[in-house]
Amino acid sequence: MSWLYLFLAILFEILGTTFMKLSNGFSQLMPTIGTTISYITCFILLSFALKTIDMGIAYAIWSAAGLSIIAAIGIVFFHEDISLLKIFSLILIIAGVIGLNLSCKGH
Repeated sequence: MSWLYLFLAILFEILGTTFMKLSNGFSQLMPTIGTTISYITCFILLSFALKTIDMGIAYAIWSAAGLSIIAAIGIVFFHEDISLLKIFSLILIIAGVIGLNLSCKGH
Protein backbone atom coordinates (compact mmCIF):
# COMPACT_ATOMS: atom_id res chain seq x y z
CA MET A 1 0.00 0.00 0.00
CA SER A 2 2.92 2.33 0.68
CA TRP A 3 3.99 2.19 -2.97
CA LEU A 4 0.49 3.25 -3.99
CA TYR A 5 0.73 6.19 -1.59
CA LEU A 6 4.09 7.12 -3.10
CA PHE A 7 2.70 6.91 -6.63
CA LEU A 8 -0.26 9.13 -5.67
CA ALA A 9 2.08 11.58 -3.90
CA ILE A 10 4.04 11.88 -7.13
CA LEU A 11 0.85 12.55 -9.10
CA PHE A 12 -0.28 15.25 -6.69
CA GLU A 13 3.20 16.84 -6.70
CA ILE A 14 3.06 17.00 -10.50
CA LEU A 15 -0.44 18.43 -10.37
CA GLY A 16 0.58 21.00 -7.74
CA THR A 17 3.59 22.16 -9.72
CA THR A 18 1.52 22.45 -12.89
CA PHE A 19 -1.10 24.47 -11.03
CA MET A 20 1.69 26.66 -9.64
CA LYS A 21 2.85 27.45 -13.17
CA LEU A 22 -0.74 28.23 -14.19
CA SER A 23 -1.25 30.45 -11.12
CA ASN A 24 0.98 33.13 -12.68
CA GLY A 25 2.80 33.90 -9.44
CA PHE A 26 -0.28 33.10 -7.34
CA SER A 27 -2.24 35.85 -9.05
CA GLN A 28 -4.92 33.48 -10.39
CA LEU A 29 -7.27 32.19 -7.69
CA MET A 30 -8.27 28.75 -8.96
CA PRO A 31 -4.76 27.52 -9.86
CA THR A 32 -3.54 28.90 -6.53
CA ILE A 33 -6.19 26.86 -4.70
CA GLY A 34 -5.25 23.86 -6.86
CA THR A 35 -1.59 24.29 -5.91
CA THR A 36 -2.39 24.41 -2.20
CA ILE A 37 -4.74 21.42 -2.19
CA SER A 38 -2.42 19.36 -4.39
CA TYR A 39 0.66 19.96 -2.25
CA ILE A 40 -1.15 19.31 1.02
CA THR A 41 -2.48 16.05 -0.40
CA CYS A 42 0.95 15.19 -1.81
CA PHE A 43 2.71 15.57 1.53
CA ILE A 44 0.04 13.63 3.42
CA LEU A 45 0.39 10.76 0.96
CA LEU A 46 4.19 10.96 1.07
CA SER A 47 4.10 10.76 4.86
CA PHE A 48 1.97 7.59 4.61
CA ALA A 49 4.48 6.09 2.16
CA LEU A 50 7.35 6.86 4.53
CA LYS A 51 5.84 4.59 7.17
CA THR A 52 7.34 1.55 5.44
CA ILE A 53 9.54 2.77 2.55
CA ASP A 54 13.06 3.93 3.41
CA MET A 55 13.13 7.73 3.48
CA GLY A 56 16.07 8.07 1.07
CA ILE A 57 14.48 5.73 -1.46
CA ALA A 58 10.99 7.24 -1.24
CA TYR A 59 12.26 10.80 -1.50
CA ALA A 60 14.59 9.96 -4.37
CA ILE A 61 11.80 8.30 -6.34
CA TRP A 62 9.31 11.06 -5.48
CA SER A 63 11.61 13.88 -6.46
CA ALA A 64 13.15 12.25 -9.56
CA ALA A 65 9.81 11.10 -10.96
CA GLY A 66 8.22 14.47 -10.27
CA LEU A 67 11.17 16.36 -11.75
CA SER A 68 11.32 14.23 -14.88
CA ILE A 69 7.61 14.41 -15.59
CA ILE A 70 7.42 18.13 -14.82
CA ALA A 71 10.33 18.76 -17.18
CA ALA A 72 8.46 16.86 -19.90
CA ILE A 73 5.25 18.80 -19.17
CA GLY A 74 7.20 22.05 -19.36
CA ILE A 75 8.66 21.12 -22.72
CA VAL A 76 5.44 19.76 -24.26
CA PHE A 77 2.76 22.06 -22.85
CA PHE A 78 4.63 25.24 -21.86
CA HIS A 79 7.12 25.19 -24.76
CA GLU A 80 10.16 25.37 -22.49
CA ASP A 81 13.59 24.91 -24.04
CA ILE A 82 15.00 21.44 -24.54
CA SER A 83 18.67 20.66 -24.93
CA LEU A 84 20.96 17.66 -24.90
CA LEU A 85 22.35 18.82 -21.56
CA LYS A 86 18.85 18.93 -20.06
CA ILE A 87 18.06 15.43 -21.35
CA PHE A 88 21.42 14.07 -20.18
CA SER A 89 20.93 15.62 -16.73
CA LEU A 90 17.50 14.02 -16.38
CA ILE A 91 18.98 10.66 -17.39
CA LEU A 92 21.63 11.06 -14.67
CA ILE A 93 18.93 11.79 -12.07
CA ILE A 94 16.96 8.70 -13.08
CA ALA A 95 20.15 6.61 -13.07
CA GLY A 96 20.87 7.84 -9.55
CA VAL A 97 17.46 6.73 -8.34
CA ILE A 98 17.92 3.33 -9.93
CA GLY A 99 21.32 3.08 -8.23
CA LEU A 100 19.82 3.92 -4.84
CA ASN A 101 17.14 1.28 -5.31
CA LEU A 102 19.69 -1.34 -6.31
CA SER A 103 21.88 -0.50 -3.31
CA CYS A 104 19.01 -1.33 -0.96
CA LYS A 105 18.12 -4.67 -2.57
CA GLY A 106 20.93 -6.44 -0.76
CA HIS A 107 19.61 -5.55 2.72
